[in-house]
Amino acid sequence: MTTDIRTRNNVQVLGQADGPVLLFAHGYGCDQGMWSRLLHRFTDVYKVVLFDHVGSGASDPAAYTPAKYATLDGYVTDVLEICEDLDLRDVTFIGHSVSAMMAISAGATAAERLARIILVAPSPSYMDYPEDGYEGGFSRADLDELLESLDTNYLAWAATMAPVIMGNPAAPALGAELEGSFCRVNPTVARQFARVAFLSDVRALLPKVSVPTLILQASEDLLAPEHVGRYLQEHIPQSTLVQMKATGHLPHVSAPEETADSILSYLQPSK
Repeated sequence: MTTDIRTRNNVQVLGQADGPVLLFAHGYGCDQGMWSRLLHRFTDVYKVVLFDHVGSGASDPAAYTPAKYATLDGYVTDVLEICEDLDLRDVTFIGHSVSAMMAISAGATAAERLARIILVAPSPSYMDYPEDGYEGGFSRADLDELLESLDTNYLAWAATMAPVIMGNPAAPALGAELEGSFCRVNPTVARQFARVAFLSDVRALLPKVSVPTLILQASEDLLAPEHVGRYLQEHIPQSTLVQMKATGHLPHVSAPEETADSILSYLQPSK
């Protein structure tokens, strides 16, 4: 039985039916609600498309299969199917964290529906590769320890890691919000998606990205340090790097106005 794509991914369409298309894709352990603080800045001009990755939010849990979603490709396929089903063209694909990896993949291999991509707190690989001088921020041993902790007690992992990832200790409610989001994900799905997020490596795709790209680099981001943003800018041909004042890995949550300003300045440079 084929699941309706819009049900499968809980697709929501807001804003202007004939406006330029913005497709927002959430990060690990989150859902489309994480974009809610900045959507009001876009819906008066743009057609805003939101969705939940399968296994997250209000997506169809029956659509989740470990084989399909063992790699980024399964998620990228879903994104492209959403674009096809809604007949979206000249799309600006805005991806946060692991969804930035998906945007890179789409921009390199299936750019025919895309106008540009916007990468929010991105990294092409969280893992270090000493053999070629790449520093993602984590050794393989670091990531194995992180994933083992997640496997052993996911709820404890979420409580420990959410405030660190959010990176705004002066606003503990934000960390608590992210913890709550983590805890709503089925732990089995969370474990596999964590491996996709933390062990994927899209560095080889960067020179192949064929659409203009905005890189939004947050400050004091544990998961995507500033030198990683510079690495992306150096390796993606038509890229622009913006260093944000916002701290932590979710600037669209902790600093929605600055994030929206940065996106709009890129989309509407004459204004």
